[in-house]
Amino acid sequence: MNPKKVIILGATGSIGRQTLDCIEAANAKNPGSFIVAGLGANRNAEALLAAGKKFPGAKLALSVEERVDGIQHSGVRSYSALLKETDAALVVNGISGAAGLMASIDALSTGKNLALANKESVVMGYSHLKSLAQRNGAFIVPVDSEHAALFQLTSRIGSASVKELTITASGGPFRDKTKEELGKMRPDEAAHHPVWAMGRKISIDSATLANKGLELIEAVRLFDFKESAVKVLIHPESIVHALVRTMDGALYAHLSSPDMRLPINIALHWPEEVESSYGLLELAGKTLRFDSPDCERFPMLALAREAVRVGEAATIAYNAANEAAVEAFEGGAIRFTQIADVVAAVLSNDWAFPVPSLGSIFDFDAKARSLAHLAVTELQC
Repeated sequence: MNPKKVIILGATGSIGRQTLDCIEAANAKNPGSFIVAGLGANRNAEALLAAGKKFPGAKLALSVEERVDGIQHSGVRSYSALLKETDAALVVNGISGAAGLMASIDALSTGKNLALANKESVVMGYSHLKSLAQRNGAFIVPVDSEHAALFQLTSRIGSASVKELTITASGGPFRDKTKEELGKMRPDEAAHHPVWAMGRKISIDSATLANKGLELIEAVRLFDFKESAVKVLIHPESIVHALVRTMDGALYAHLSSPDMRLPINIALHWPEEVESSYGLLELAGKTLRFDSPDCERFPMLALAREAVRVGEAATIAYNAANEAAVEAFEGGAIRFTQIADVVAAVLSNDWAFPVPSLGSIFDFDAKARSLAHLAVTELQC
C-alpha cells in the first residue's frame, strides 16, 4: 500500500501535535503508512522547526513574516504556497479561528481532501467549501469530536433514516455558577477547561457556550439539517459525543473516552477503518448526566440559533463578534457576561444578505468586528 501524504496546518497547536502523535503511532505499527509532506504554524517558529526535525522531509510554513533558516515559506500567503507546491492526499486543518477559512479554501482548490478541525471554515463559508469539494472531487471529514461522531453515526445508519441530531457539551468550567458569579469570572478561570485539553480561545468559548453555538451552526451546515432538528445537551462527563434519532424514534449514541486522537485517527485513515485504542471506554462504574442548556445564563447558544436561522452573513457576524468580544474580555475591557452582550449588539443589525463571493465573506467579517469594537466601547462608558 502506498503511503498517504499529509499536510498539517496548525501543527504546533493541540490538534496538530495530536495528529503527529497519531501518525508516529501508525508508522510504528505499519511502517510507511504516512508521510508528513508539510507542516504549518502561526508564529511558533521554534516548535515548528522541532516538528520538522522529527519529519525531515516536510516543507515548513510560518504564517507570520519572519525569515528563519529551515522554514521555506513565511507570511500571510505561506500556507497557500505550501498547499500549492506540495503533493499530498490530505490536509489536516487545525488552525484556530477565522484564519483557518482561507487554508480550507486553498486545500480544496488544489484537490486535496480536508480533515477539518477548524469550525470557523464551516460557520463562515461552508457553501463555498462544499462547491469547491464537489468541483475538485475532494471530500471533507470533520474532526471536531461531536461532528466526527455525527459523521460516524449518519454514515453507518444512513442519513435518510435520521430525523434529529444531538451534540453534547461539557458545560465548561462555569456550568454550575450563578449569573452573578459569572460576571466576576476572570480570563484565566474561563480558559481552564474541566475535561478537554484545548487552546485558550476555544476553552473560553466553551465557558460561554459560544463553542457549542459554533458547533450547532456547523452541524446544520455539514449534515444539511434544519436548526430546529439539531439539539444540544449538557453532558459533563464528555463520554457521549453525539446522538441521532431515527425515524422510528430510537436514539443512537456515539461514546468514547474524551480523546481527540480518536476522531483525528479516523480522519487520517478515512475511508479505511483501522483498529485503534484511542478513546477506548469501559462503562462499568460510569454515571452519565444530561441536562438542557440554560440559555439565560449562557445566551451564546440562543444567539447562534438566531444567526443560523438568518443565514450565512449572520453566522459570519456571530463568529467575528465573538472573536472580538473574547479579545476584549482577555484584555480586561469587558466582563465575562458581556461577551454575549457584544455579540447580541452586533446581531441586532440586519444580516439577511446573500454571501456570493469570498470577498463578501471578509467584508461581512470586517463589518461585524467594527460593530463589535463599537459595542465594547459603549459598554465601557
